Amino acid sequence: MDFTSQNRREFLQLIGMGVGGVVFASGLGGLGACATSRVKRQGDEDFYFLQLSDTHWGFKGPPNPEADVTLKNTVALVNALDRQPDFIVFTGDLTHTTDDEDLRRKRMAEFKQIIGGLKVTSLRFMAGEHDASLDAGKAYQEFFGELHYSFDHKNVHFVVIDNVSDPGASIGQAQLAWLRSDLQRLDAEQPIVVLTHRPLFPLFPQWDWATQDGEAAIAILQNYRNVTVFYGHIHQEHHYMTGQIAHHSARSLIFPLPAPGSVPKRAPVPWDPAHPNKGLGYRGISARPGAEYQLREFAISKE
Repeated sequence: MDFTSQNRREFLQLIGMGVGGVVFASGLGGLGACATSRVKRQGDEDFYFLQLSDTHWGFKGPPNPEADVTLKNTVALVNALDRQPDFIVFTGDLTHTTDDEDLRRKRMAEFKQIIGGLKVTSLRFMAGEHDASLDAGKAYQEFFGELHYSFDHKNVHFVVIDNVSDPGASIGQAQLAWLRSDLQRLDAEQPIVVLTHRPLFPLFPQWDWATQDGEAAIAILQNYRNVTVFYGHIHQEHHYMTGQIAHHSARSLIFPLPAPGSVPKRAPVPWDPAHPNKGLGYRGISARPGAEYQLREFAISKE
């Protein structure tokens, strides 16, 4: 991510033209490599939101010597957008893990204070394993609320799934039952967006890039024809289909990770002082119900 004024202007121009740094979706159903369309439903409206992921506030180390300013710069950049999003969702690992319970809460308070500077006041959160796995999400819930929940926005149903508070990376039978019950009132054509931290499918279990019972959640979601999953955790862009369900990961705001299985050991991509923001970024998602859509990713970087 490059926070130079020149690149910021280029990003804003792309947003204004509706190309480049935005994901355009027709009701967010079945995002994939090919454009498609669906019949516009009564009450459908265009809208736009941002996904920010894996900020890891509190991280310090060689993979990002500028970790103390990245989140603050992102807040300033988002505030400078000509069109402010309807809401912003943070898909986990808001803070960096620590065994010190007091420090964990301190980092969460600092994170909340920093993002409190956003112009957008509608913010949605979910936990990552760095936030919740050591205490079953106790501290996280004190600052950010429920670990799983759902909400509706302009005829799109959003579901937040917790696959991190269990250190074994399971959703659990109780939450699966809740998911089934939550979706039961919807018809099969309802546009649904699932927000989660880990991938629901077994992307690369050797690196903890999977959810133990994710296939059970996918089986429930397969009953609906317009489902898209946005997640974080893997610190890179990745796209995958399970049946008609599209899964899209977001880049991190702290450091990139290597492609799954590309190296013997999972570790942050080494810092390059000549290209300090390479591989970092966030995503805009613009829903355009009833129209064709295409998926476009944009990283704010000069590399």
